[in-house]
Amino acid sequence: MTIRLAVTEDIPLIMQLVRKVVPLMRAAGNFQWGDDYPNPEVFTNDITIGQLWVVEMEDEIVGISAITTDQDPEYADAGWDITEKAIVTHRLAVDPDCQGKGIAKALMNQAEQVAKASGISILRVDTNSKNMATQALFPKLGYQFSGEINLAKRPGLRFFCYQKLL
Repeated sequence: MTIRLAVTEDIPLIMQLVRKVVPLMRAAGNFQWGDDYPNPEVFTNDITIGQLWVVEMEDEIVGISAITTDQDPEYADAGWDITEKAIVTHRLAVDPDCQGKGIAKALMNQAEQVAKASGISILRVDTNSKNMATQALFPKLGYQFSGEINLAKRPGLRFFCYQKLL
């Protein structure tokens, strides 16, 4: 398993991964992602600013995560001070054929490494209220549930917020 920053040439394989993940999300009642999001433009922007990470196994991209400092304004509704610098994980996905191999954990550990290298001691993440896999994963990695929010960019959906202090 190799974790590296994504490059523009990865976008077709990243979108292939998204197309594998979205139907399973929908089948589980999780409508966080769809036909419009995430899209190649979102990933291109992530790559341009150096915040999209990929996991490769046997020359295949099997996991992705944007490791950012972007905090949605609604995070304040979870009791967070969004003026504090934090590393925030967005767009976390693992190939369904490779789940259970520690890929999501490796990407979340990468977020910790980015935080430490940046001198940031707060890690944050949000997940759809229907995403049972991440709701199980985040507490195992030391994240504490902080609250439930709505996001203006994804109307009608509820999101759970988790935070970890280093």
